[in-house]
Amino acid sequence: MSHRYLLALGSNMRVSGVGPPRAVLRAAMEALAERKVALLRRSPIIDSGPLGPALRRYANAAMLVETTREPPAMLALIAEVEHAFARRRSGQRWRARTLDIDIVLWSGGLWLSRDLTIPHPRFRERAFVLGPARSVAPEWIDPLTGASLRQLDARLTRPRPLPR
Repeated sequence: MSHRYLLALGSNMRVSGVGPPRAVLRAAMEALAERKVALLRRSPIIDSGPLGPALRRYANAAMLVETTREPPAMLALIAEVEHAFARRRSGQRWRARTLDIDIVLWSGGLWLSRDLTIPHPRFRERAFVLGPARSVAPEWIDPLTGASLRQLDARLTRPRPLPR
C-alpha cells in the first residue's frame, strides 16, 4: 500500500561537493527519488530568515512524495538522507544545518510515537513551511484543524490591523 507524504526541506549551510543551500535542497530531492520515493510535486525554493540564534538565511522548499514506507521507515530514510548531506544532530535547537527534512503530513492522518508526531506540531505557525506546502498540496486537509493548507497559509500570512 502506498502513502503520500508532504515533506518540508530547509538548509542554511553549504555542503562540500554539492554547493550552497539551494543546491543542497535540489540534490536532497534527487537523493530521495533515488531511494524509491516517487516525487509527485516540488515547490519553488524560497529564502527565509533564521529561527532562534542562527544567523544565516535559509533556503526552504516542500515536496509531495509517494512511497510504500510507513512513517517510522520514512523517518529512518530521511535521517539517512540528512546524514548523507553531513547533517549532524548535536542536540542544539535552532543551529545552522546542512539539511533538515521534516514530515509535515501523511495520507494516513495522525501519527504519534516517541520519535515522530504527524502532523508536524509547529507547521501551522511557520510561513516558510506553509507557503511551499500550499504550492504543492493546497487542498490537503490538516487532520487536527480541518483546514486546508491554502486556508492555513492565508490565516498565517493575512495582514493584521495595527493596534490603535
